[in-house]
Amino acid sequence: MAEKETNRGSDLQASLLSSSALQPPSPAQRLAIDDMLRLHAGEFGRWQLRHFVLTTLAWALEAFHTMVMIFADREPAWRCRFAGDCPPEQCGIPAGAWEWVEGSAASTVSEWGLICGQRYKIGLSQSAFFAGCMVGAGIFGHLSDSFLGRKGSLTIVCILNAITGILTSFSPTYWFYTAFRFLNGFGTGGVGLCAFVLATEPIGPSKRGVAGMSTFYFFSTGIAILSGVAYLFRTWRTLFVVTSLPSLLFVLLIIPFISESPRWYLIRRQTSKAMNLMRAIARCNGREISPEVTLKLDDEDDEQNSKESAQAESGSIIDVLRSRRTRLRLILMICINFMCAVVYYGLTLNVVNLKTNLYLSVTLNSVAEMPAYVITAVLLDRLGRKPLGIGTMLLSGVFCLIGFFIGGAGMMMKTLRMVCGVIGIFGMAAMYNLLFIYTAELFPTVVRNAALGCVTQASQLGAILAPLVVVAGQSLPFAVFGACGIAGALLTCFLPETMNKPLYDTMVGLEGGERNFVR
Repeated sequence: MAEKETNRGSDLQASLLSSSALQPPSPAQRLAIDDMLRLHAGEFGRWQLRHFVLTTLAWALEAFHTMVMIFADREPAWRCRFAGDCPPEQCGIPAGAWEWVEGSAASTVSEWGLICGQRYKIGLSQSAFFAGCMVGAGIFGHLSDSFLGRKGSLTIVCILNAITGILTSFSPTYWFYTAFRFLNGFGTGGVGLCAFVLATEPIGPSKRGVAGMSTFYFFSTGIAILSGVAYLFRTWRTLFVVTSLPSLLFVLLIIPFISESPRWYLIRRQTSKAMNLMRAIARCNGREISPEVTLKLDDEDDEQNSKESAQAESGSIIDVLRSRRTRLRLILMICINFMCAVVYYGLTLNVVNLKTNLYLSVTLNSVAEMPAYVITAVLLDRLGRKPLGIGTMLLSGVFCLIGFFIGGAGMMMKTLRMVCGVIGIFGMAAMYNLLFIYTAELFPTVVRNAALGCVTQASQLGAILAPLVVVAGQSLPFAVFGACGIAGALLTCFLPETMNKPLYDTMVGLEGGERNFVR
C-alpha cells in the first residue's frame, strides 16, 4: 500500500515537472538604456567616474592645440639699437636699427616679420586653424555616428593632432605653417565632440547634466597648464612639439582603457556587446543585472517593431533636417553657437591687447572661467537648461554693451572695460559649456554626433570671425559682442526645455516621446 502511494506521488511529480517544462519561459524584460542605468547598472558609479575622467582628458589636449596660437603667434618685445627715444612702432624704423629681445625664433611673428603691413597674416593663420576645426567637426561628427564609432573617431583625431602638430614645428615658410595649422584644426575639431559624447552617454539621466557641465574644467585646466609650458619653452617650434606629444601619449596610454559607448553598440544592432558592457558597468558599481533583462531601442515597443528594426540604425544630418521638430532645433543651435563663439573666442584672444604679462593673463582668464562652470553645474538641474542659457547669454551681452559705452583712455576706464570683459567671458563660458549638454539632449543617439558636429562647425565659423572683430579697435568689439549675446539669449527662448527628459536613441523614439510628453 505504501509502495503504491509512493509510485502515485512519483507519477504526479513527474507529470508536474513535464507540464512545467512545456510552458514557455517568462519573456525577457526589455529596457531602454536610461532605464537600465537607473534601475540596474547605476547612473554614476565607479565605472562612470573612471570612464568620464579618462575620456574627458582629451579636452585638455584640445586646449593645447587651440590656445597654443596665443603664444606661438605673439609679438615679442623689441628694442632699438640706437640711443635716444624709441618709437612705439617698428614700422618707421630701418630694419637694422631695432631687434627682437628674445631673438627671431621666439614666435612666428618675429621669425617671419609679421608686423606692420604683414600683421593681417597672424589672423589669417588663426582663422585657417578654426576653418580646419569647422570641417573636421562635421566629418568626424558623422563618422562617430556611423561605422567608426565614438572611440574610433577619438583615436583617429588624436593621432592626426599629434602628427600635424609636430609637422607644424618644421614649417619652412609662413604658408606651410598656415596649411599645417588648418590640418591641425581638422583633427582638433573632432576631439571635443567625440570625447563629450563618449564620456556622457553611459551616464544616467539624473547625473548627465552635471557631468556634462564638468567637461570644461579639463579645457580650462589645459589652458592653465599650457601657460606654464609656454613659459618654460619660449620658442614656438619647441612649443608645438611639446604640446603635440600628449596627444600621442593619450592614444597609447589612455585610449586602451576607454570603452565604446553602449548607445552606439545598440544603434548598430550589436545588442550583445551593449549588454556585456552594461553588465560590466553594473559589476564595477557593485550591482547586478538579471539574466532576464535585456536592452532595447526606445522605438522598439513590441515584437513586430523589433523585427522591423533588425538592421543597424544609422542617421545623418539629412535625417535631422527632414523632421520639422529637429530641423528647427538645429537652426536655432547653429545661430546660438555661432554667436557664443564670436563672444567667447573674441574675449579670449583679446588678451594679447591688454599689454600685461601674457602668461599670467592667460592663466588668470582660464581660472576665472571655472566659477562659471561651478555655478552652472549647481543651477543646471534646479533652473533647467533654457532659463540658465537665457540668463548667462544676457549677462554677457549686457556687460559687453556697458563696456562699449565706457570711453576714455585712463587707467580707471581701462580697468572698467577689463571688468566688463571678465564678466562677459564669465557668462559666455558658462553658456559655451551648457550648449554641449543642451545639444546632446535635443537630438537622439542615431544623429547626436552629427548634430553636435554641425553646431560645432557653426562655433568654429564664429571663431574664424572672432580675430577679425578683435582687430577693429577697443570699443567696437564690445558692441559686436554685446549684440551677439543679447541676440543669442532671445533665440534661446525658442528652444524646448530638456531637464529630466529621456535621452532618445532614434528619430522615431524622439518624435513619439515628445508627442507623449506634450500630452
